[in-house]
Amino acid sequence: GHSPGHVSFVLRGHGMVFSGDVLFQGSIGRTDLPYASHQTLMESIRDKLLPLGDDCVVMPGHGPRTTIGAERRSNPFVREFLGE
Repeated sequence: GHSPGHVSFVLRGHGMVFSGDVLFQGSIGRTDLPYASHQTLMESIRDKLLPLGDDCVVMPGHGPRTTIGAERRSNPFVREFLGE
């Protein structure tokens, strides 16, 4: 997550994740908080959220919902981390 203790909740049967403040439409969570780590945040997105599949709906803590696929294709932070 974007800070220690951050959690996301996956509803596998519904194809949905409540991501809190880790992933937003076109952005990511803040890492300027105490004990936060940009590297850990990006690894969480890569290792925990992206494997949920492109059709998985992301319900962020702020802003409009999106999908894993939309963020994989267009989120500049995700694309940069993945080397795309």
